[in-house]
Amino acid sequence: MEFSDALQLLLIGVSQGCGYALIAIGFVFIYRATEIVNFAHGELMMLGAFMVLTFSELWGLGFWLGSALGVLSLGLFGYLLDAIVMRRLVGQAQATIFILTVAIALMLRALAGMIWGWSPRSLTVPFSQDMTIGGLVVGLDRITIIVGTAVICALLYALFSKTRVGLAIQAASQNQLAAYYSRIPVKRLIAVVWAIGAMVAAVAGIMLAPVTQVDTTMSFFGIKALAGAVVGGFGSIPGALLGCLIIGVAEPFLDFYFPAFKGTYAYIIMLAVLFVRPEGLISQTFQKKV
Repeated sequence: MEFSDALQLLLIGVSQGCGYALIAIGFVFIYRATEIVNFAHGELMMLGAFMVLTFSELWGLGFWLGSALGVLSLGLFGYLLDAIVMRRLVGQAQATIFILTVAIALMLRALAGMIWGWSPRSLTVPFSQDMTIGGLVVGLDRITIIVGTAVICALLYALFSKTRVGLAIQAASQNQLAAYYSRIPVKRLIAVVWAIGAMVAAVAGIMLAPVTQVDTTMSFFGIKALAGAVVGGFGSIPGALLGCLIIGVAEPFLDFYFPAFKGTYAYIIMLAVLFVRPEGLISQTFQKKV
């Protein structure tokens, strides 16, 4: 492998890892607020991509307006999903919640196939051009994923550390009972967390659409994002970012040298890390403040 080839694979890996990270952030947000692992989160990303495709191309509203409407509509869907469905399962066994989220994932995938079809569709985006820099082909879509992930992380950090709503969400995620007695609307804020997670998933779908095309199978990115979150330490946002970047960078190189196991390296890396550090690379310690 030449040096330029290695740089090419590195760019692909970093952008891929950032795409996983955007999905993993939603997993972690919802888990920290509710202790629920939403196995339908990959399907939310897929649904967001289809919604943007519908608004921007099928309805002819253009990419930017269609993207805004698609992200907002998926945020509303996430809010209602918690308010109508998930809220009723508070206090139920984890096995029950697991089965429900898997069932929701299957239903969303089947619904998307029935509405938009099972064939891949292309989403026209304004950042699909390629640039050549010193013999290295740099896809603008890859750069957009990396920059977009950094911007989203910065905005979320500002939201949760600098605003009253963000601080209230943190309080509710640490101790819901104490937050309730402090007159914090816990139920509403948890629904807001689901809405934020769904909107971030929709943004991930927009950014990954030029790389993968829009179809029902793109929801499987959610499983790799979940593996990245486990590698980094489930419940830790920095850990999720680190784990997804490790998997994203390792995949193209391992696929190049060992193509026989292509597509499975995310899970192999997850198993290897769990053997050494069952809590993940960055273990998360929860400090409850009352």
